[in-house]
Amino acid sequence: MKEKGVAFIRLVEIMDRLRIECPWDKKQTMDSLRYLTIEEMYELSDSILDKDMDEIKKELGDLLLHIIFYSRIASEGDYFDITDVINAISDKLIHRHPHIYGDVKVKDEKQVKENWEKLKLKEGKTSVLEGVPNSLPSVIKAFRIQEKVRGIGFDWENKEQVWEKVKEEIEELKIEEKNNQHDRIEEEFGDVLFALVNYSRFINVNPEDALERTNKRFISRFKIMEEKIKKEGKDLSEMKFEEMNTYWDWAKKKYKIV
Repeated sequence: MKEKGVAFIRLVEIMDRLRIECPWDKKQTMDSLRYLTIEEMYELSDSILDKDMDEIKKELGDLLLHIIFYSRIASEGDYFDITDVINAISDKLIHRHPHIYGDVKVKDEKQVKENWEKLKLKEGKTSVLEGVPNSLPSVIKAFRIQEKVRGIGFDWENKEQVWEKVKEEIEELKIEEKNNQHDRIEEEFGDVLFALVNYSRFINVNPEDALERTNKRFISRFKIMEEKIKKEGKDLSEMKFEEMNTYWDWAKKKYKIV
């Protein structure tokens, strides 16, 4: 534990010095760092999906630096410092875990989540959905919305009910396609996606991770296909779909091997 504390203090002191002496660090504001923090989050996400522990370690370090950086900027205006940040999250964790730090009894993870959402409402939140950021990517936002309302019991009982809802939404989409009303088609397509995200929860699949892994597989297979076509002296842009699809099937088999 002592080593952890020494390492943390070292990083804070490095940041303090950079903020005073480095022209780039001196110039930064919370606004200028914001997009860089988002970029770091996506880099961490990629590393987690790739299961690259060395890269995960590096990206966690980058994010930790950003947290300390924001805290240092805030301290210059006497708003808060890194100690306030750490104490605030520590206090929140203790308060939100009465089954650990109090006398509340829970039987499973579901009850823990339900208690968490109820405590947030008692803290002054006006809506269960208040904690879902507006800027979240849509798939993640849908997932978090559904998790939030589940915390207060607004949820289906089983996956069969959810799958029936998926089929119902698909049928409604087909009807609107026949009517050829674009706004209604878009609305129903969104309902299908929302229902599928809901189903993913019931089969313990994170929809964002699943879709991103599919994206990565597609990119890898497509690049394998492109390489094969180039080696054979052919031009991808001049090929018909049927011919490309033959190479695609080959690339899928090749991808499983590499």
